[in-house]
Amino acid sequence: MKKTEVYILSGFLGTGKTTLLKQILQHEKKNDRTIAVMMNELGNVSIDSDAVETDVPLKELLGGCICCTIQDKLESQLQGLLFDHNLDAIYIETTGAAHPVEVLDAVLSPLFAEKLDIRGIVTTVDGTLWLNRNTFNPQVHQLLLEQVKHADIVIINKSDLLSEAEQAKINLEIQSLNTNAKCILSSFSKIPMQLLESMSHTKKADRAGAHVQMDLRLTTFVHQFQNPVSQNGFEDFLRSLPETIYRIKGYVLFDHSQYPDLFQYSYGMPLYMKEYMKMPLNLVFIGQVTDWSGIEVQLRELEG
Repeated sequence: MKKTEVYILSGFLGTGKTTLLKQILQHEKKNDRTIAVMMNELGNVSIDSDAVETDVPLKELLGGCICCTIQDKLESQLQGLLFDHNLDAIYIETTGAAHPVEVLDAVLSPLFAEKLDIRGIVTTVDGTLWLNRNTFNPQVHQLLLEQVKHADIVIINKSDLLSEAEQAKINLEIQSLNTNAKCILSSFSKIPMQLLESMSHTKKADRAGAHVQMDLRLTTFVHQFQNPVSQNGFEDFLRSLPETIYRIKGYVLFDHSQYPDLFQYSYGMPLYMKEYMKMPLNLVFIGQVTDWSGIEVQLRELEG
């Protein structure tokens, strides 16, 4: 089954996300790929939608952030894009206030997660802003760090306004936060497009049984249940999970129930909600995990 690639454009306000998106769209058009764009604005008026040509399907998410207030709208619009178009890729430009974990959580609906191939997160950074990040309030400062920490590619913009010493300082600081991200010095978000083409969000071990290094990047995993499971067994499984799994959501059918429960798990806290119809038994995981095979084995054992 063909999967639609998903690229998330992250970064604080005014750091060059829309400029990057314009260049990506030109590149994709040259390659005759069918793509769509989702743009999220906190306000009720779109500012950047004219960056997307009329022949590209565009969904605008206004009046809130996709990672908190308008998740339901995102889910329905994503589902519409997948149903109406045979897409090669979807590019999601987030608000400057969006946290990468929350964005992934919003994007990966259990209803269609198996149709998506999350290729990665590209974070734009304003180099001059980064040097002065300690002047921001603690929440903004932490958000800047989180957007870098979970990126697959970090683009340091306004590098032409920085001295060589400043460029080296920023590059070192970002690499120490995220040793696995590709870090690019840029102006006006110019990058080699081959970087995007080679993006693969999930890092695989080089060989079976290889020692897996700690990888700070977010990865995702979708499990499809074939059979009902014991609720006690499922809760034992949850208690055994490492702290590096941040989110789980989906539908679980317990062996004492006729219909599945909608299940959500956030930083160790589980929540069940009874459904009264049959739903796809998909479970979506998000975390800093380099090898999901152990989780897969545990889930298969639950199913007997």
